[in-house]
Amino acid sequence: MANEFKNKDEFIKEFKKRIIRHFGCSIERAHITEKYMILGEMVRDHASENWNLTKDVISEKQEKQMYYFSMEFLMGRLLTNNLMNLGIYDIVKEGLDELGIDINDLEEMESDAGLGNGGLGRLAACFLDSLASLNLAGHGNCIRYEYGLFKQKIEHNEQVEVPDKWLSLGNVWEVRKPKHSVDVKFGGRVEMWMGEDGKAVVNHIPSLVVRAVPYDMPIIGQNTATTNTLRLWSAEVADDACDASSLNEYVNEVREICRNVYPDDSTEHGKLLRLKQQYFFVSAGIYNIIESHLRTYGSLDNFADKVAIQLNDTHPVLCIPELMRILLDEYRFEWDDAWEMTKKTMAYTNHTVLSEALEKWPVQYVRELLPRIYMIIEEIDNRFKYHLSHDFGRPDLIDSCAIIKEGQVHMAHLAIVGSHSVNGVAALHTRILKEDVMKSFYELYPEKFNNKTNGITHRRWLLHSNPQLTDLLEKTIGPQFKTNPDKLTDLMQYVDDEKLQTQFMEVKLERKKILADYIKKTLNIEVDIHSIFDVQAKRLHAYKRQLLNILNIMDLYFRMKNDPNYRIYPRTFIFAAKAAPSYTFAKEVIKLIHCVADKVNNDPEISKYMKVVFIPNYGVSIAEILMNAADVSEQISTAGKEASGTGNMKFMMNGAITLGTMDGANVEIVERVGFENAEIFGLRADDVALIRRENSYDVWRKYHENANIHRIIDALTDGTFSSNPNDFKLIYNELMFKNDEYLLLADYDAYAHARTNIERRYQDKRGWAKMCLINIAQSAFFSSDRTIRQYAEEIWNLKAVELD
Repeated sequence: MANEFKNKDEFIKEFKKRIIRHFGCSIERAHITEKYMILGEMVRDHASENWNLTKDVISEKQEKQMYYFSMEFLMGRLLTNNLMNLGIYDIVKEGLDELGIDINDLEEMESDAGLGNGGLGRLAACFLDSLASLNLAGHGNCIRYEYGLFKQKIEHNEQVEVPDKWLSLGNVWEVRKPKHSVDVKFGGRVEMWMGEDGKAVVNHIPSLVVRAVPYDMPIIGQNTATTNTLRLWSAEVADDACDASSLNEYVNEVREICRNVYPDDSTEHGKLLRLKQQYFFVSAGIYNIIESHLRTYGSLDNFADKVAIQLNDTHPVLCIPELMRILLDEYRFEWDDAWEMTKKTMAYTNHTVLSEALEKWPVQYVRELLPRIYMIIEEIDNRFKYHLSHDFGRPDLIDSCAIIKEGQVHMAHLAIVGSHSVNGVAALHTRILKEDVMKSFYELYPEKFNNKTNGITHRRWLLHSNPQLTDLLEKTIGPQFKTNPDKLTDLMQYVDDEKLQTQFMEVKLERKKILADYIKKTLNIEVDIHSIFDVQAKRLHAYKRQLLNILNIMDLYFRMKNDPNYRIYPRTFIFAAKAAPSYTFAKEVIKLIHCVADKVNNDPEISKYMKVVFIPNYGVSIAEILMNAADVSEQISTAGKEASGTGNMKFMMNGAITLGTMDGANVEIVERVGFENAEIFGLRADDVALIRRENSYDVWRKYHENANIHRIIDALTDGTFSSNPNDFKLIYNELMFKNDEYLLLADYDAYAHARTNIERRYQDKRGWAKMCLINIAQSAFFSSDRTIRQYAEEIWNLKAVELD
C-alpha cells in the first residue's frame, strides 16, 4: 500500500502537505472545495499504482480485453465508492475527523458525473464496477460531455431545464492523455483508384477534422488490484484544420460535439450533431484499440481473438463500419477477412422493443457527414441481401431485414448483421425480440440470440448506500455476501425469525427518516415516516405510466372527500423523474403531479392520510437515499414495453415490495420470490398483443362504464386541479382520442385493487417484514456480477486476469 494511506497519521501528514503544495495555504485556511480536490487527487494517485500494474500484466500475459461502447455512463459520485473498494475508507474518515473535517461534507462536494440520462447509463456503470471487482479486463468508452442532460428545477409546478455544470470543480478522477489523441474526419469527399496490388486505394478528403483527446478515469474493483479504464473523449481543435477566416465557426462546431448528452434531435441540426457525436467517440475509440493492439502484438491477424467490443444499444453501432473502414483502407485487408474479423469482435445489446426507439438515420445525413462509412454500410447491405436470396434462400425477408430501406439506415439491423451475438436484457424482453421485433433475424441467425438479464452492483446499491441494512445482514448471515452477493440467499433460513423481522423494520424506519429529512430540507414538506412510502422513480415516459399512478391518487382523494367514512392507511406517494425537454406530454404529467400534490398536501382533512411528493433532479445520488427508504416499488409499465428495468432490482435488494405488471425483469423477480411476495396486477404481454391484433379495446366504454374513471378523467379538464382548463388537455386527448395507447384505463381497476391489497398487507408487520426479507435474499440473482460472468463466459470469452 502507498505510504499516504498506511495509517491515519501518514494520511494526515500527506493531506496537509498537498494542501500547502497545491494551494499555498494551511489546512485551516483551505476552502472545502480545495480539501475535496486534494482528497480525490490522493485517492486517484493511490489507485494509479494498481492501474499501471493492471495494464502491464494484461500486456505481458497477452490477455483478451473487452471494450464497452456506450453513449452513457451514469457513474454517480465516486469518492465513497473508491475509498471503500480500496479498503481505505476508515483510515481517511478517522484522519479527517482528527483534522476537524466531516467526510460527509467532502462527499457532498462531488457532482454526479453528467455522462448520461437513465437506466442505460447506470447499467453501464454497474457493469464497470463488476468487471473490475471480478478481475476482468473490461473498459468503458464514452464522450466527455461538458454538461449533463440538464438540472431539473420545478417552477410554477412545471419542469424547467437549467445547465448541469458537473465539471464546475473539474473531475478529480480523470487524467488527460493527449499522446493518445486521434483525428476524426467528417464530410468532404472520397477518392478511389486501383492500386498496384489490384486493391482499391481510398482517400477521404474531409471538410471537418476534429481532434479527439482522451481523458481516462480509473475503475477500481473491490478488494483487488485490478483497475480498469473508463476513457472519455473530448473534442478539440485539430492542427491546421481551418484558416483564420473561419476559425470562430470551426471552434463552435468542434465545441458543440461534447457540449450536451443527447442534443435535441427535433431539428435537422440536432440530428446531425447526434450522429456526429456517435461517430466521434466510435472512431476515436476503435482507432485507439487498434493502436494499442498493435503495440502488444504487431499484427491485426489475431485482433478478434484478443478484443471484444460490446455495443450498448444502437448508439455505438457505427463501430461496425468503422472497424471495416480501418481494416480495408488502412491495413489493406480483403473484404471477407475484414468482415469475419468484425463480426467476431462485435456483440450487440438491444435495450428496447419500442419500434420508435430503434434508431434509423436518413441516408442523406450519413452520406454527407460520413461518406466513406456510408459506402461501407451500402456494401454490407448489398452483400447481406445477396446472402438472403442466394445462401439462405429467403428473398421474402429482404424487405423486413434490409439495412438500408425507405431512405433510412436501420442501425439495429446493421448491429445484428455485423455482430456474432445479439442479447436482450430480461427473459421476457429477449422472447419478444425473437418472436416479434426481430423475428425475421431470429429465423436467419437463431445462434446469435441470447438473454442476459440485467443486474446491479450490490457494492453501491447495498453496501455503500445502506450501511444499516448491511450491518443487519452481516450480523445475521456473516460477511461473505459483501464479496459474493450469491450468499444473500442464505438469508432465506432466517425470514421467519421474529427478532430479525423487527430489526429489519427498525432499519427501514431509520432509512425512511433519512429520506424524510431530505424531503423536508429540499421541499419543506413534512411526511409521516410511519406511512407507507410508495415510490415511482424512473425516466418519465408514457409507457412507464406515471400517469396511471397519479390518476389513482386523484381517485383516492375524491373518494375520501366524498365519503367521510372512507379513509386509507397513511401513505406517502413519492415521484422522481426527468422528462426529455421536448417531450410535452411527459412535462404535462409532471405538472399534473404537482397540481394534485398542491391540492392534497394543503387539505387538512386529507393530508393526514396521504401526501404527494415530487423530488426534483432525480439522479444517482438521490436514488441512493430513495431506493432504500421505499416500502413499495412501483413498476407499472404496460406489459411488453419495458426491456428490463434495474430500479426494480435496487428497490428489491433494499427490501421493498414490487407493485407491478408482468413486464421486463419483474417477471424474473416474481419467479424468484413467488406471487405471494409481490403484488402483481394487470394485463400480461400476450394479452396486450392480442388486444392490439384484434383491435378490441375501446377507451370510451371504460370511461362510461366506470364512475370512478369517469370522475378522474373529467377532473383533467374541469378545473379541479388547475384554474386553466387547458393545462391537462394534452393528457386528456392522449388518453381519450388516441384510444389510451398504453392501456392505463384497461389496467385501472386491477391497479386500484393491488394498491388496496398492499395497504392490507402492510398492516401485518410480521408478514410484511418476511416478504421484504425474502425479496432481499432473492435479489442475489440480480447482481451485475452474475450478469457480467455470463457475458464473459458466453459472449466475450474473457478470463479473469491474475495480477501477481
